[in-house]
Amino acid sequence: MDNRNAIWREVDLASGRLVDLSDRIWAMPELCYAETRSAAEHAAELRHQGFRVTEGFAGIPTAVMGEAGEDGPVIAFLGEYDALPGLSQEAGVAQPSPVAVGGHGHGCGHNLLGSASLLAATALKNWLSQQGLPGRVRYYGCPAEEGGAAKAFMVREGAFRGVDVAISWHPSGFWEVVPPISLANMRIDFTFTGRAAHAAAAPHLGRSALDAVELMNVGVNYMREHMPSDARVHYALLDAGGIAPNVVQAHARVRYLIRDRDLMGMLELVERVRKVAQGAALMTETQVEMRTISAVSNLLGNRPLEETLQSVLEELGPPPFDDADRAFAREIQKTLSPADNAAVFRAIGQPPRDLALADFVVPLDAARRPSLGSTDLGDVSWVVPTVQVHAPTMAVGTQLHTWQVVAQGKAPAAHKTLVHVAKAMAALGARAAVDMGLREAARADLERQTAGTPYVSPLPVDATPPLTMSAG
Repeated sequence: MDNRNAIWREVDLASGRLVDLSDRIWAMPELCYAETRSAAEHAAELRHQGFRVTEGFAGIPTAVMGEAGEDGPVIAFLGEYDALPGLSQEAGVAQPSPVAVGGHGHGCGHNLLGSASLLAATALKNWLSQQGLPGRVRYYGCPAEEGGAAKAFMVREGAFRGVDVAISWHPSGFWEVVPPISLANMRIDFTFTGRAAHAAAAPHLGRSALDAVELMNVGVNYMREHMPSDARVHYALLDAGGIAPNVVQAHARVRYLIRDRDLMGMLELVERVRKVAQGAALMTETQVEMRTISAVSNLLGNRPLEETLQSVLEELGPPPFDDADRAFAREIQKTLSPADNAAVFRAIGQPPRDLALADFVVPLDAARRPSLGSTDLGDVSWVVPTVQVHAPTMAVGTQLHTWQVVAQGKAPAAHKTLVHVAKAMAALGARAAVDMGLREAARADLERQTAGTPYVSPLPVDATPPLTMSAG
């Protein structure tokens, strides 16, 4: 049974009428692939700047690619513009103030990410043209980084074929080369189907899908003692089967996010989780359907590009913040805890100190203890020499995926950093465009790392971007 076709309703208390919840239930979990307005804005600006534009790139409606120039090396800048659910927040307000209850927001700063990358691509395009130098500049507008793995699908479609160097960045609290440490991950929906029954009159006739979900969660929790210490498994209940406790729930759905340090470790962990799901179905006499939603690889570093980028960051220095920028950052910090501040300094290998906005460049080889997240940029890094910048768009101590990030996303400090990091990326792109030795060294470093373990997409062969799960 495909529960997507099921009709789920609730009573609207104001009107007393039944309201169809089917579309809402399936749309709520993600905002992936719904960035239609953002993608259109990026495509329009690319055309305005003289790029040749391809929309619906790699078969994804909200992916866009702009290219300019002829012949020569291909330098790519990667941007994102997706949001996160439930993080609506009024810009410039240093206290929780949702614009819309249950609304969405750029809680990871991706509104800035795509804009700065497009600015960097434009700057490099113009410089190459002014200097009369060969080279092609590409801007890739990549949707659905937050859980949709668009870049992994794009890599599988050959979207980055022919690229010599890929450059990206991410909003942060510091000015640094991003350490190439991330977790490979896979998102899987486990849908259990049982048999409804009257929970009091005939409970023996029912087979509870919700019981199966709960047993699966218990089984995975017992796995945690027997996993690598840097592996991660999270879950979210997407469908509890209804709101009536006197009905045995005939359907239930849980989404699991499974992470590990590298691709092979992640795939092994996935198989263990699948076995737990099968066991839960066996114990409850239900059926389980497993659907892979997305999967991404771990990041590979590229030392030649990282060293060159570090020199660029040191030459530019941190963004030119002023007293007003620092004053607003202090207001944001009042909503944070000492633990928030300690965590971000620990991630860059520096002792904690009282600092509103970053005023230094993090050393390249700092003894970091970075947070272990995941990104679909990892898949790009397996096929193209890739490097990434962290740039300070937010008060020191701000944690990503929070309302505080949204509150600072349109602040003057964030705009200054947007321009500043675009300069850094364009400068690195210029060096890569004119320095064949740098490009060759970067390619050799990638080939060395993948010689024994060539790239294999973590996506199942039949997996497709979950476009039908997009929210409007």
